[in-house]
Formats: sequence, structure tokens, C-alpha cells
Amino acid sequence: MDRSDRKCVLIAAGGTGGHVIPGLEVAKTLRARGWECVFLGTARGFENRLVPEAGFALHHVPIGSLKRVSLRRRLATLLSAPCALAAAVKVVRERGPEVALSLGGYAAGPLVAACALLEVPLVVLEPNALPGLANRLAAPAARRALLGHPRAASFFRAASCEVTGMPVRSDFFRTEPRPANGPFTVLILGGSQGAARLNRAAVEAARIWHREGFLAPRLVHQTGEREREQVASAYRDLGVDANSAAFFDNMPELFAGSDLVICRAGASVLAELCAACKPAVLVPFPYAADDHQRANSAVLAGVGGAVVVEDKEWTGERMVREIEGFAGNPERLAEMATALAPLAPVGAAEHAADAVAEAAERAGGIV
Repeated sequence: MDRSDRKCVLIAAGGTGGHVIPGLEVAKTLRARGWECVFLGTARGFENRLVPEAGFALHHVPIGSLKRVSLRRRLATLLSAPCALAAAVKVVRERGPEVALSLGGYAAGPLVAACALLEVPLVVLEPNALPGLANRLAAPAARRALLGHPRAASFFRAASCEVTGMPVRSDFFRTEPRPANGPFTVLILGGSQGAARLNRAAVEAARIWHREGFLAPRLVHQTGEREREQVASAYRDLGVDANSAAFFDNMPELFAGSDLVICRAGASVLAELCAACKPAVLVPFPYAADDHQRANSAVLAGVGGAVVVEDKEWTGERMVREIEGFAGNPERLAEMATALAPLAPVGAAEHAADAVAEAAERAGGIV
């Protein structure tokens, strides 16, 4: 294709589904407007499944993590940085993008550095109240910063900042309220990689219901691959009505069929909760970078749309107690759902696509 016949954006969005899925929503919007969207990621992240399935090109950069890993891993990441930068520079030169978009993740660092070297305008999409390391490093080079929380603006003083919310799939906005009949249904989400604490608590709760002879709610449980069979086996042995899987592709449908969601507090799932107006119990991951999940969860709890429980306090007994309180109080669930509606990120993907196009236009064309 002649370069004059298309516009190209490079998107760094890798690692977890929380980075990749919002990036895909922006990319789909841009593709519908005639843009070529190319992703940068690593060889081991969720992008390797989701990006090709969506029909987008994916390039790898050889980079790892610097935070919450061993000294050996940090040294390996630092030693690989020159190779990662060279790989990112190669992609930028080959693709000739008008603009780049960073959603954080491991691959964002090399892309940001390459864009700074080659003078490619950069837009940052930061959904967390406390930005991750990659986007904090990108801050001095960013032209625009699209934020999920106003608190993050202080990290992007050189950029034009605006609170736009987190792009989510449009189907989340079309979920209907659950009918009153049918079993009380709880959706448990450990994220794309699973959450051991949530898995253990759910199995403990199932044992309590079984031991006490109580009727357990219907559970829909995303376990992550590592503990998938262990959790499924426990549910089968205890006779619990559960649909468990390592990862679900039909998440809007599962939200629609649930009464309550139990999950971590990553920015992506919180945006989905707000879009679908689903009450939740949030258990922030205490080792998330800069404890940003705690800050994220405070937003939903502050409006009355979620209950926050510390990770160390989330046990099977606590899960049973929370679910029993919600199952017997539909009015409370309805009030929480109403409280979430004003936080729904309506038009976030379209707004991000507009910002990408505007940054490219102001830069004056292809680099």
C-alpha cells in the first residue's frame, strides 16, 4: 500500500487483558475510519491471542518487567533494553506512523523511546488513578494524555490532559437488568491471569455452603490457567453449580447474567462495571504497581457502587457473608447499580480515536 493512501498508528498495549482489550477498542474505531493499526507487545502477553484474533498486526519487542521481580529479572530487563529499543525503532521506521498510542505495559517503554528519537507524536491513555511505570516514563514525551481519573493529571504536566474514561466493548453498555427469577448469580473475575486469593476464597466458600447444607449461589468463575482444573475439580466434588474457565470471551454476556461481581480493581474491569452498572465487591491486588488498584477502587466505593475488601481479609467466610447480604437485599443492588451509571465511560474509544487523529494532524503528517 502506498504510504500516501493510509494513516498508521502504533499501539503499545501488552501483557494483560486490561491493557490489550481497551487498545483493541480504540484500534477498531480507528480501523473503521481508515487507519492502519499496528500493535507492539511481548512474546508472552495476552496480546498474542487477542490482537491477531481481531485482525491487527503485532510486532514483538524483547523486554521484561522492572517492578516486583527479582534482581536477576531486573538486570535481564535492563540488559535487554538496547535490543528492545532497536526493535521498536525498526518497527517505527518500517511502518512510518503518524502517531503512537501508549496504554502502558512492558512494550510501551521501547515504543515511547523510539517515538522520542524519531519525533513521532505520542498520545498516552492512562486509566489508573496512579499511572504505571511505563506511562510515567512516557509523560515528558506525550502530546495528549487521556485519563480515567483526574488524579493522574499531575503526572502529565507537559501534555494536554483530559478525563475520558477507559474504552470498553460497546456490548457492556447494552446489558439488561437481571430478571428476578432464577438463582442468585455471582461472577468472579481474577483478571486474564487469574487471582489465587479469589480462587481460594471461592473454594472455601463452596466448602462452607456444602458443610452447612446451604444452597450455594450460581458461580461463574474466571480462574486463570494455572488453577483452572484445581478449582473446577473442587466445585465438582462439592456439588456447586459453577461455570469455571481459565478465561471467558463472552464477558458482556456474563455481566448481563450476573447479580454481583467479585473482582480485583484493575481499571479495565472497573470501567466495564460502570458501563454495565453491575454492583461489585472489589478486592484490590495489594502488590499492584504503586498500589494503584486501591486508588482505583476508592472511586467506585466513593459513589456507593462497590464494596471494597482488603486482600488479606478476603476469605471463604467473608465471601459467604458478603453474598448472603447482597442476595437478600435486591434494593441495595439496585441502588448500587444506579450509583455507577454516571461513571460509565460513554464514548471513550471514540474520544481516544479523535485524540490520536488530532495529534497526527497537528504534527503535520507522516514522519
